[in-house]
Amino acid sequence: MEEVVQKKRMLSGIKPSGDLTLGSYLGAIKNWAERADEYDCYYFMADLHAITVRQNPADLRRRTLEQLAQYIACGLDPEKNTLFIQSHVHQHAELGWVLQCYSMFGELSRMTQFKDKSAKNADNINGGLFSYPSLMAGDILLYQPDLVPVGEDQKQHVELCHTIARRFNGVYGDVFKIPEPFVPKVGARIMSLTNPLAKMSKSENEDTGRVLVMDPPEVIMKQFKRAITDSDTTNCVRYDKENKPGVANLMTIYSACTGKTFEQIEQEFDGLGYGVFKPKVGEAVVETLRPIREETLRIMKDKAYLEGVFRDGAQRASYVAEKTLRKVYKKLGFVAK
Repeated sequence: MEEVVQKKRMLSGIKPSGDLTLGSYLGAIKNWAERADEYDCYYFMADLHAITVRQNPADLRRRTLEQLAQYIACGLDPEKNTLFIQSHVHQHAELGWVLQCYSMFGELSRMTQFKDKSAKNADNINGGLFSYPSLMAGDILLYQPDLVPVGEDQKQHVELCHTIARRFNGVYGDVFKIPEPFVPKVGARIMSLTNPLAKMSKSENEDTGRVLVMDPPEVIMKQFKRAITDSDTTNCVRYDKENKPGVANLMTIYSACTGKTFEQIEQEFDGLGYGVFKPKVGEAVVETLRPIREETLRIMKDKAYLEGVFRDGAQRASYVAEKTLRKVYKKLGFVAK
């Protein structure tokens, strides 16, 4: 008999606190679909994490469902990936509380994201903002994953997750698998159209420098027509990240959308200037995002299908999560139901 090789499990949570940008798609999500062939992938919409900052309930609901629909439209097949909403799997909150009791106050207070978010939300420095990493550790450890994709901004949280898991295992035995960090295949690093030295952000106050996956063609074209280039009077389309960051950013976007090399792009726009180049980049982005936008809108209208996806995903996730939680509760000495 042929031996069935068990795929390594990978988990990733995405907070629905803003709308998906072109930068997120070209920089990360575009590559996610390929992972399903190699790994057993779990993706969840981290709505429990989103409420550490005040949310408009209607917006949070829309963004959560729209984000799920967008991931499917970007190629995450629900048959090959487990897609679910965090709050639908109650074990996340339960293990999150247990792990708070194994997270030290000093460790949580040293988290740079807590300091950053406290500075930005001075009128709402709540307990959830402080204990966010304990819930994140619960999110990860529930599924006993082999790998966790690590972005630069979450590296510290994943390291704390390892510390908490080892502390718990040190007391109760081998309960949690210690996941390895997975450095994702990075796509194009897309910068803001109005400030090419800063990453394109999904935050609402940066709307002039970003392009959203769901933006209609006319909005995308308007954004690119007013994109920052440089003061070079020759209007030369040339890749020079240090001296021409705005042009380099537009070339990166055009390259990611068309597959053309920087050399080919320089030849294509030789002598044509920015007035021709910027709308061309906009058109390439419109055509890249069109099928995703149209498919997302179609999925959003098919409420029964979308409900089926997140219910099935939650069921599959709960099955795995409950096994871990039962083991944890038994080790803690909780009376079985």
